[in-house]
Parts: sequence; structure tokens; C-alpha cells
Amino acid sequence: MNLNSAITELKGVGEKRAKLYEKLGVKTVGDLLEYYPRGYLDLTGSLAIADARTDEPCAVKAVVTEKSPTKLVRRGLTVTKVRATDMERDLLLTFFNAKYIVDALKIGKEYIFYGDFTKKLTGGEMNSPLVFPAEEGGFMPQYPLTEGLSSKMISAQMRSALGEYGALVEESLSTELLEKYDLCSKREAINSIHFPPDEETLERAEKRLIFEEFLEFSLGMSLTKGKTRLANAPAFKDTDVSEFTKNLGFELTGAQKRVIADCLSDMSTDVPMNRLIQGDVGSGKTAVAAACMFAAAKNGFQSAIMAPTEVLAAQHRATLEKMFAPFGIKVGLLTGSMKQSEKTAVKAAVKNGEITVVAGTHALIQDDVEFSALGLIITDEQHRFGVRQRLALTQKGGAPHTIVMSATPIPRTLAFVLYGDLDVSVLDEMPKNRLPVKTYLVGPELSQRAMSFVRKFAEEGKQSYIICPLVEQSEEGDLPLEAAADLAERLTGQELVGCAVGLLHGRMKPAEKERVMEAFAENRIQVLVSTTVVEVGVDVPNAVCMVIENADRFGLSQLHQLRGRVGRGREQSYCILISGNRSPETKRRLEVVAKTNDGFKVAEEDLKLRGPGDFFGFRQSGIPMLKMADLMSDVNILEIAKKAAADILAEDPRLDMPKNAALSRRVQKMLEAAAM
Repeated sequence: MNLNSAITELKGVGEKRAKLYEKLGVKTVGDLLEYYPRGYLDLTGSLAIADARTDEPCAVKAVVTEKSPTKLVRRGLTVTKVRATDMERDLLLTFFNAKYIVDALKIGKEYIFYGDFTKKLTGGEMNSPLVFPAEEGGFMPQYPLTEGLSSKMISAQMRSALGEYGALVEESLSTELLEKYDLCSKREAINSIHFPPDEETLERAEKRLIFEEFLEFSLGMSLTKGKTRLANAPAFKDTDVSEFTKNLGFELTGAQKRVIADCLSDMSTDVPMNRLIQGDVGSGKTAVAAACMFAAAKNGFQSAIMAPTEVLAAQHRATLEKMFAPFGIKVGLLTGSMKQSEKTAVKAAVKNGEITVVAGTHALIQDDVEFSALGLIITDEQHRFGVRQRLALTQKGGAPHTIVMSATPIPRTLAFVLYGDLDVSVLDEMPKNRLPVKTYLVGPELSQRAMSFVRKFAEEGKQSYIICPLVEQSEEGDLPLEAAADLAERLTGQELVGCAVGLLHGRMKPAEKERVMEAFAENRIQVLVSTTVVEVGVDVPNAVCMVIENADRFGLSQLHQLRGRVGRGREQSYCILISGNRSPETKRRLEVVAKTNDGFKVAEEDLKLRGPGDFFGFRQSGIPMLKMADLMSDVNILEIAKKAAADILAEDPRLDMPKNAALSRRVQKMLEAAAM
């Protein structure tokens, strides 16, 4: 009997229920014990019926006095009424399709009923309340669920697991740590997190588990970074890039100069650089990356830049070719959609060192891609790649220096969780003469006016984007969404007749996308109707207007990324958010984007509203998910845990000491699960 025992070992868990638990990531008894509640029903302050307030969830204690027969109201709907009393007032309880609950109630027995209460003259009423034995009280855990599993079922199995296996819970923190940070034991924390008798005990359990989670994560990140830095990277002897920066044709910002200096300092040593360059849209990350590539080339090394889309990879190639042409540095492109003969030629030129800089997509990490002397790797829009993909490219060159770039401004705490194994440089200054984009939030009734605005720009020789959330026509609820293809067709024949309208979406073939983007970049297309495929990296300085249809369908950070496609020249640019959603919450959310051009403020708000799990619209690949900790409210514990991790590693760099054995096992398990 151990914590790795299958969950079917618990009473009441057969194969069918085990499959439901598996959907929640719970396969063993140990998994179940660490499946924490998402909240609690507070039954500690059960009210008298007279004290309960209308239309507020509350707990009322009462004795069952009468049960009426179950009635079939219509096919598929039964109603059962139950009367109860607290000896002063009466309570009428109505249960729908829940005869089994009513059958379990005993007349003359006291229960706690939890639900929305409605006050009546003689007492009150509750519909479909949750029912608990009066002696239970306390805080009742509410778990994240899947269809077929209720919090009540999970609670019953949790009690069983704690009773049979609770004594096997291993303490992972040393006595010194527990005393130094005033933490309860792991066993106490596990018991109390599921069934806390009071608020104080619950808070102690939460503090312990949050601290442990952040500590393990901090240790894992430090050990990963340590392993990377044990390898010998090429130390660049000549890091003077002034010749390159003078030839750019524009003055670098102070932030760009500072970040280039950070990178060159890293690359002048034989410790592999591992740096995140984080900057808002248009802050000049490409110029910083190019300066670093120039340094690599001067020292006889190749560079590779990996982008998430073929359109962006092709743009990087075109930009870098222009920058490096005066210096004779050859730039290549490698993407999945290239002809086999083209790929073979590029791979041969990379292998023999003829190509010094190569831009590409995932095609760069294929087994048959070999480099002559890879010294620098740059990953663009890092959050779109898993840790394994980043490592696969790193392994092409022994121990090359690494830069990852992100145009998604990431709040400090989330940056630590996503990129904790990296040093961070922030480009917090925009280029001179760059005007902030003016953003307006309007209803669908102003769509015609927005299109007139777009038409006016087209007549002046300027360009616009119109962004749609979907490719095909569909209806969700009462909000019909116009597809990008349908919208492009309508605009061509109506509001924008005579304008050159193009269409771009994710289902087009890569070569087709490239042709459209090329035509837009060369101003052969005046108005580009697109899905979010333009979100990343496309640079058209002549584009001065963006209209985003059904803006409420996008995350705030995504809207900010899209907006960043305009305002890249010296003209005043505009972004019009169109939303027919009347919800006050939606309006407040969209107004955040309308009121500020600061991507970090937008990202902070987005994180508050959506939480880290959905910040990028998908679960982060290769990153351990936090079970207990909240990145917005637990920052203080995160800082304490990071310091504790540094202290532990200063004394025990490889976690070899006996007192850290259990902690080391947990950290290794976390790293394996995240493939880090």
C-alpha cells in the first residue's frame, strides 16, 4: 500500500469512475490527495431562517418535518417539496429531478441546507439546495469537476484516501525550513486543505502548499539553468558592433543599446547565454537580435532565428538580408512548404558554412539540419514553442548562446513561471517619432462609418487591416459572426468597391499566404481582411488603420498584439474595436485596450481577468502548471520561496544532502513532467 496505488484501490472507485478521474489528471491515490479544492462552501456560520437574506447563497440549519410525494411536471422533470423548521420559522425546499436526495432525508433529523434563499412571511424558500448532515459544518470543499463527478463524490473518496493513506504523505521540507518560514507539516496541510475546520487552519495550509509549489519551481528552474551553464559556449572575442549599428539608418533607443550591451557581455564568456528579450510591439527587438547575429558572424559563427509562422520567418529573412547586405553576410530561409530541392540546397549551404544566418520555422529542428558552427540561436515569440523544441534547436550546436524574444508583454510573476530559466532584458522604450495608436471602442451601428474611414485612407494611398475572429460563417447564441471570406466579398462589392481588397487566413496554403502578404507589403493590396494570422510580426509601415470586428471574441493581449501591426510608420494610426456585446464586464474589459497603449498594463489586466492558464489562449507547452499558487495574489510568497531556493542551493548545489532528498525527488518529478 503506497501513494502510487491506483485510485481504484479506494472504496467506491470502479473502472468507470477511475476513467472520469483520469480526465482530471488523477490516476493514483497520491494524485487525488494533491487534487486541491477550487473553493469552499462556508457552513461555519449556519443561520437561523429569520436571519437569512433574500437572493444570497447561505447555509441554514433546520429539521426536516415533512416530505411530499414526487410529482412529474412534464416528461423529464420531477419536483419534490420538503418542509423543514428551526422551531421558529419554516423553510420550504424544492428539489428538481432529485428524488434520491429527498429519499435520503430523514424526518426529525437536522441538516444544513445551502443555496439561494428567498424570504417569505412565514419563513423562507430554497430551490435545489445542497444538503449536508448538521454535524459536518466547517468548510465544504468544492473541486474542479468533469461530467459524472460531483464535489460530494470527490469529498467522500478524499476522506477515504486520507483515512487509509494520509499517514504515508511524505514531508518534503527540512525541519529548518518549516521553522524558519513558520510552515505546518505536509500531512497537516493536506488534511486541512481538503477539510479545514476554520479559516485560520485553511490559511496555514494554503501558505504551506503555495510556498512548497513556488520553492520546487524555483529550484527546478535554477537547476535547469545550472545544467545549461555547465557546458562551454563559444566566447566571442570581438564584440564591437558599432560598424553595424551606424549603418542601420536610424538611431537606436537607449533601451536597445542597453539590451545589446547585456547580450554582448553574456556572449563574451564561455557560459552559454540564456536571455529573454521582452518588449512591447514595435520596441525594436529585431534590431537587437541582428546586432547579436552580426557579433556572431564577426567571430566566425552562424546564427539561426526560429519563428512560429512561415510568413514571419520570411519577413525575418527579408529584413536581415537588407541589414547584412553591406557586410556580405549571407542569409537563408528554411520552411516546411519550400520545394524539396530548395530545402536540400539551403541545408547543404548551412552545413558547409556558406549561409551565416538562417531564418526558419520548426523545419530548423529536423534531424537532417546540420550547422558548420552554430554560435547563436534566437527564438521569436517564445511562448508559441515548447521547451523541447527550444532544446532541439540548441542541441544543433553543442552549447550555442540563446536569445528568446517575446512581443507579448508578460507581467513579472508570469514571466518567472514561463521563463524562469532565463535572464530577462526589457525593451521599455519606443523609437523616436513613433506616435501612439489612437484606439476607439464602438458598437456595430458605427461599422459603416469605420468602413468610410478605411476607404478615405485607401484614397490617400494608405493601407488598412480588417480583422475577423472566424474563417467560416457560424452562429453562436444570438450573435451571428461574419466570416473573413464573406466579409471580404461583401466589402469588395459594397462599402469598399473600387479598392484593392485582399484576404488572409490560417487555412490558406503557406505559399498563398506569402503572396498575399507580399502584395500587401508592396501596396498592391490596400485593405487586408484577415484572421489573427497577422497578429505576429508582419511589418507594413504604410498601414495606418485597423478595424477589429467582434473585438469581444479576443483576449486583451491579443488585441494589443493585433493593434501593433499599425503605427509602425511616422503617420498617426488608428484602431477601431467593434463589439455588439452589451455586457458591462465586456465593455470594461475592452476599454482597457482603448485607454492605454502600454502593453504591460494591458497584460496585467488580461492576467487578472483570465488567469495564467488561459493567458495565451492555450495551455503553455512544457511548463509545470501551478495547482495552488495564484500569480496575482501570491507574489509575496513567490519572492520568499525564490530566496529560500537560493539559500538551499548555496548550501547544497545539487540537492544531494539527506535532509533535501524528498524535496529533490519532487523537483525531479516536476521537471520530468514538464520535459524541462
